[in-house]
Amino acid sequence: MKRDMDLIRQILFDLEEWQPEMGEVDIEVEGYSTEEINYHLVILMDASLVKAAFQRNIKGDFIWHDIRLTWEGHEFLDAARDNKRWEKAKIAMAQVGGFALDVMKQLLVQYLKQELKLV
Repeated sequence: MKRDMDLIRQILFDLEEWQPEMGEVDIEVEGYSTEEINYHLVILMDASLVKAAFQRNIKGDFIWHDIRLTWEGHEFLDAARDNKRWEKAKIAMAQVGGFALDVMKQLLVQYLKQELKLV
């Protein structure tokens, strides 16, 4: 399965809004299957943007528990929050033919600094 940075961004937005009292985490993103979302949650854990526990039920479905953004997840999401900045960074990454998360975050932070006139 291919990594989809737009889906990753949306999942991070959804997790930012989730509160423990809301119960079981059930993320749905229009146009994406449950399998795609679960795969991206797992790789978000691999990237240390999300911490979570999960189990699989008898049908093999993921059941997510104790899910939250990490400090790095919040940092990435804050840098990626603005749609114009996000699209600009995606275009820059596409020009070199790939997506490296660390480079993407650096680009987003650079664009944010430019907006703040810090560069």
